[in-house]
Amino acid sequence: MLYGRTVLLRERQAALRTSESAYDRRRLRQWLAGEARADGVSRRDMLRLLAAAGLAGAAAPAALAAPAAAATAPGIVKPLPDEWFTVRGTNAETRFAALAGTGYHTPNDRFFVRNHTTTPVLTAADWSLTVWGDGLRNGRPAEFSLDDLKQFPAVSHSAFVECAGNGRSLFTSQQGQTVSGTAWTLGAIGAARWRGVRLADVLRRAGLDRRAVDVMPRGLDAPYVLADGTDLGRVRRPLPLSKALDDVLLVHEMNGEPLPPDHGHPVRVLVPSWIGIASLKWVGDIEVSAQPLYSPWNTDFYRLFGDAHPAGGSAPLTRQTVKSAWELDREATLTAGTTHRLTGRSWSGAGGVVRVEVSTDGGTTWGEAHLHDTPRRDGWVRWSTRWRPAATGPHTLLARATDSAGRTQPDATVANTQGYLFDAVVRHPVRVE
Repeated sequence: MLYGRTVLLRERQAALRTSESAYDRRRLRQWLAGEARADGVSRRDMLRLLAAAGLAGAAAPAALAAPAAAATAPGIVKPLPDEWFTVRGTNAETRFAALAGTGYHTPNDRFFVRNHTTTPVLTAADWSLTVWGDGLRNGRPAEFSLDDLKQFPAVSHSAFVECAGNGRSLFTSQQGQTVSGTAWTLGAIGAARWRGVRLADVLRRAGLDRRAVDVMPRGLDAPYVLADGTDLGRVRRPLPLSKALDDVLLVHEMNGEPLPPDHGHPVRVLVPSWIGIASLKWVGDIEVSAQPLYSPWNTDFYRLFGDAHPAGGSAPLTRQTVKSAWELDREATLTAGTTHRLTGRSWSGAGGVVRVEVSTDGGTTWGEAHLHDTPRRDGWVRWSTRWRPAATGPHTLLARATDSAGRTQPDATVANTQGYLFDAVVRHPVRVE
C-alpha cells in the first residue's frame, strides 16, 4: 500500500511540474506577442532589463561581494548576533551551526532575512489588503482588514521558505564559476509553523471570475531602484491561478506569534516549496487578472540565464531544488579519537526527503544517516551520523539527499549567470586535531 501511495505521489508531482512548465511557456509566448502585461514596466524597459540580465549576452555578471563583518544590516529590525547570522548587505544569513538543537522549526529570532530594500514597520490596526483587477466578476476592488481575514477558516501549515539564491557562493567556491547576487552559503532558509487563511477563500470572497488566469501580490516595502536609477516599483510577482487556488496561504502568525516585522508583519504570502520570492512579505494588494501578468521578478530576475539555458532564459522559477547542510561551521575543529555526533538537515521542493547519505572521507565511502523526522511535503528532515576520526588534519564531509520524487543531489549544478538553485553535494571542510 505504501509503495502504491508513493507511485501515485510521484505521478501527481510529475503532472504538476509538467502543468506548471507548460503554463509558463504559454505565458511567455503571450507576453512576447504583446498579449500580456508587464505591470509597472514598459515593454521597452522590460526588453532592456531582459538584455541586461543575459538575454542579449551583454556584460559579464559582477563578482560576488564579500560578506560584511558587522552584526547589523540596513533596514533590518531584529538583532543579528554574530553567532547566529552572517550579514550580507541588506540581508542576514542564518549560520547553520546555530540551528543545532533548536528543534524542527527555526526560531523566529534565528530565521534568515531577505530584503530587497528595508523592513517596513507597519501597524496591524492600520493595515488592509486590497484585491482588485479585471479578473473579478464585478470589477470593483474588495478590501479586507486583518480582523476580516481572521473570520475565514484558519489554516496552520509547517513549511520552509528558501531564497532561490541559497547556495549561490558555492558556484564560485566549489565550481569555479562567476555569478552575480548575494553570496549566500546554505543559510538562506528557515522552516516555521505558519498560521493564516487560504488565498483561495479570500479570492472567492472578493468575486473571482472564471476568466481570471493570474494573481499578483505586491508588497508594502519601498520601491526597488536599480543602481542605474531605474525604479522597478514595489516587489511583486505573479502566480498562476491554479497555484493560488491550491495551497497558497495569507499568513499572519509564525511559530505561534504574530509575524515579526522582518518576516512580513502584518500579513505575508506563503507559497509552499516554491522559491522564496513567491512568498511575498508585507502584502498590501493582490491584482487578479484575466490575462497573464509579468513583472521584473519573473522576467529578468528568478529565471535561468547562461550558455546552458535557452537564449531567452528558462521559464520563471517555481519549485525549489534538493539540498543538504551540516549543522556545523565550515573549518570547524574536531578532536581525533573521539566519537562525534554530527547533525544536519535536508530538504526539497518536490517532496519529502526519504534518504540522506553521508561521507566523512571526501566521497570515497558513503553510509546512510539516521533520519529524525518523517519525510513531509514542504518540509525538511533532521538527521545525524556518528564519526570517530582517527587521523588529524583536514577532512571533507559530504551529505547527499534523495527526495520522494526520486531526485538525488548531483555532484555539480549546471551554471546560470545569477546563481540560482544550487543543488550539488556540498563539500564541507573540517579540521581534526
